[in-house]
Amino acid sequence: MSEKTCGTNTHCQSCSSAGTCSAEEKERHAQQLIDNTLKNIKHTFMVLSGKGGVGKSSVSVNLAATLAEQGKVVGILDADIHGPNIPKMLGVEERRPCAAPGPVDGILPIEVGSNLRVMSIGFFLNREEDAIIWRGPMKHGLMKQFLGEVQWGALDYLVIDLPPGTGDEALSIAHLIKKVHGALIVTTPQDVALLDSKKSISFCRELKIPLIAVVENMSGMRCPHCNKEINLFKVGGGERIAKKMKVPFLGRVPLDPAMVLCTDEGRPFVIAHPDSPVAEAFRSIAHAWKKLLNDSNR
Repeated sequence: MSEKTCGTNTHCQSCSSAGTCSAEEKERHAQQLIDNTLKNIKHTFMVLSGKGGVGKSSVSVNLAATLAEQGKVVGILDADIHGPNIPKMLGVEERRPCAAPGPVDGILPIEVGSNLRVMSIGFFLNREEDAIIWRGPMKHGLMKQFLGEVQWGALDYLVIDLPPGTGDEALSIAHLIKKVHGALIVTTPQDVALLDSKKSISFCRELKIPLIAVVENMSGMRCPHCNKEINLFKVGGGERIAKKMKVPFLGRVPLDPAMVLCTDEGRPFVIAHPDSPVAEAFRSIAHAWKKLLNDSNR
């Protein structure tokens, strides 16, 4: 999908006064829509990583699903525009958003169960192989729409799944929300991932995000034959980085081969395997993260 073939719509494009409004007026209107949305969201937090391949989106999906299972109303904003995998991971990639009913223009997020709502550019692609070929301003504009024109409703948590690195999307989210409540840094234990995780923490500090925490993913694996733990990617690196950078460490998520199957089948692992060590790890992480967010907002 190129910049000229963007399939999304905006309030300004459908407004009869669009031709007479200045750029400043349009920007103020867009920000007002976002501010109105945020009034109904108790906690907004970003999930990011310094590099790809650490399971950031898997953590986003399973943490969101865990919170939803605990009775919280959760939204997932898939801000990974060039690799929008959240719809596939939740098994809703074939669905399409509908226009919101009522006098206010907007679109409804896709609902997954009773407590989970999702929005992604992936829902607007004609084919799954279509590439998003956009520069920074187009991506910033889409983030404005996803935050201001999606009718999220009342949420306990809005989980914002960002692409790897410290680029346009994270800057746009921080600029538009202004007061992001927290950032969850996902890393694996090996040194290369840890090096980039430190950069992500520094990036979040530059953005003045008040709460930053670390999760170590793919941390050990139980052998299916002898039940001994195998440290495929080492173990404990996330905790060391958290200590060095003086941020909370929320826990380790073990590696489980069944995670691959669940991801391909569009089922959150914590729902498919609620009694597994992985599900227990996510429940522990969710409990710790909820407490930190609640304490930081007091």
